[in-house]
Amino acid sequence: MEQGYIKKNKTANRKQPNLSPFEYKTSDGFKVLVGRNNKQNDILTMKTANKRDVWLHTKDIPGSHTIVVTDGREISETAVIEAAEIAAYHSKAKDSSNVPVDYTLVKNVSKPNGAKPGMVIFVNNRTVYVDPKLPKSENGNAP
Repeated sequence: MEQGYIKKNKTANRKQPNLSPFEYKTSDGFKVLVGRNNKQNDILTMKTANKRDVWLHTKDIPGSHTIVVTDGREISETAVIEAAEIAAYHSKAKDSSNVPVDYTLVKNVSKPNGAKPGMVIFVNNRTVYVDPKLPKSENGNAP
């Protein structure tokens, strides 16, 4: 480029617009946030979420970080199942059935030093098996 043999790509410098996470509501009123990519997964899990919120991710399957915003309330079994279905839907297992989804409190999720964006480790998790689907009443900026 410097010597004029190839042209500078003008679109390479263009910044991607910062899209907000996908947002859903469970049938019992909990807000569910889903990261769109690995960088947004990091921001959502490590910065946006409260330590008492619930973090979900498909077990050993690439997918988005999913956060249930509890606002200090006790999370219901229904909310966990519905959020797990959303997490499974936003993963590579979207077209599968009986998908394992791990969940734990955000305070049990950490990012190792030097890890790639979206890479986390977590402890004290439980696993539910669900079929991927989105809530019936889609709202907000759902896909």
